[in-house]
Amino acid sequence: MWLLDAATFVLCSVHDPSQYRYAALSHVWDARGEPSFQDIHALHAEIGRTLGSDPDEEQVQAYLEGHDQRIFWSKIVGACAFARTHGYQYIWIDMCCINKTSSAELSEAVNSMFEWYAQASVCYAYLHDVPDNEHPSGERSKFRSSKWFKRGWTLQELVAPLSVVFLSKNWTVLGTKHVHARVIEEITHISRAVLTHDESLDSVSVAERMYWASERQTTRIEDEAYSLLGIFGIHMPTIYGEGKQAFIRLQEEILRRIPDQSLFAW
Repeated sequence: MWLLDAATFVLCSVHDPSQYRYAALSHVWDARGEPSFQDIHALHAEIGRTLGSDPDEEQVQAYLEGHDQRIFWSKIVGACAFARTHGYQYIWIDMCCINKTSSAELSEAVNSMFEWYAQASVCYAYLHDVPDNEHPSGERSKFRSSKWFKRGWTLQELVAPLSVVFLSKNWTVLGTKHVHARVIEEITHISRAVLTHDESLDSVSVAERMYWASERQTTRIEDEAYSLLGIFGIHMPTIYGEGKQAFIRLQEEILRRIPDQSLFAW
């Protein structure tokens, strides 16, 4: 696992994340592209050439504020700034903390992601389409209609961590998962007891867990299955390019692990 230092933007290799206090970011990927693992390394090299081998935090932040691609980096910069303000040295961000050029590392990350979110001290759910002055409980609130609740990967990012803080497009706190559990239950059909970890995922039928995911979307068809691995406690190799076969393999693995015939409803 890689963690990003929220002050220096250095990627740190971590063998046992349970020994670290870190935040995690949950977000909807921008179709225009997001900074990658390689981009972070390139940025750090650029900072080193400009500021020397050991710049302090203030120098790094000043450099980033003047960076000619600051819009491209704005989500990472905002997440790191919020994490630092709340006392976190490290943050895990999927777009830049996974080396996707390595199929082995990508497969390990996909299979471990649920646990990484579960072990995070806090998960920041960044809702890019929700304004600062939003009242989540409103019947027609932007919170209720946020794309974040429609994506496949954000299901486990909502369920796995005990602590989830919702943030507006300008990084204003909208509330927590516990505070808005009733509203989130209405949006997602996930019971408040599961959201707040008063009941375990294993107590929920396979069919109900599948129902939670049924109206969510993923960019790649394989991710319809891969995004559910943690929800069912399944580990299996990821094979991008296998298409719908991924979901068939997921069903087969669920049958082996969970004696629940409700799976056949799907």
